[in-house]
Amino acid sequence: MADLSKLKELCAQVRRDIVRMVYNVQSGHPGGSLGCTEFMVALYGAVLKHSPRPFRMEGKNQDMFFLSNGHISPVWYSVLARNGYFTVSELNTFRKISSRLQGHPATHEGLPGVRVASGSLGQGISVAIGAALAKRLNADKRLVFCLCGDGELQEGQCWEAILFAAHHRVDNLVVTVDWNGQQIDGPNDKVISLGNLPAKWKSFGWDVLLLEQGNDLGKVVSGLRRAKRRTGKGKPVVILMKTEMGYGVDYMQGSHDWHGKAPNEELFQRAMAQLPETAFGDY
Repeated sequence: MADLSKLKELCAQVRRDIVRMVYNVQSGHPGGSLGCTEFMVALYGAVLKHSPRPFRMEGKNQDMFFLSNGHISPVWYSVLARNGYFTVSELNTFRKISSRLQGHPATHEGLPGVRVASGSLGQGISVAIGAALAKRLNADKRLVFCLCGDGELQEGQCWEAILFAAHHRVDNLVVTVDWNGQQIDGPNDKVISLGNLPAKWKSFGWDVLLLEQGNDLGKVVSGLRRAKRRTGKGKPVVILMKTEMGYGVDYMQGSHDWHGKAPNEELFQRAMAQLPETAFGDY
């Protein structure tokens, strides 16, 4: 799937899936999921070289993706289902007892598409580096992609990993930071300021790309493809992607209040009214 108009329609459907999943169980993380919809749809629909079936954990001769900020599982589950990793109807089991669709992605349930449990923030970049080094050892020319949140970068493990990747010239790796400026307790700048992120990553030895409009699908596709072209040149690549938390639902946009909260019936109906029905259809 690479038709931009179809991918835009899929973005609308994924947002409907996200809101429905979180509302149905009155728990989950809609804000970051809505903000990263264009990224996930673009990655799986236009950039990643992947094969849903059969899904193989080792990812040999395929691009691999790791979600570090695992709390935004609703957007990932929707995109995985809509790309054929499992049936769309399984989205109805999100966060329910015995479901494979845990609130944070897990591996022991055997959900296709998920290669590592995530949710303890700060670990995804390290995991992605390990996978990238394994590909290097195996002479596998495919790439490793990772998404993390900006709030995660307040954790020291991230910067140890960032130093390590540059020192070892892990240039088959693309990390994207969801730079929405929000985290569970408030704006980043009020919790712990991240300072000048582009300058930091550059000083740590990475090839830094800025994506100012992370909720513009066309620009996200172009940004990811540009990052892919920059691999193999001796440096790991990072995309600093500006998004808006809760994008697409007016009362959620730009507010940390919707980091991890479900809408009530009235707000659910208001959100769904803003998100157009699509040919893909609700689950």
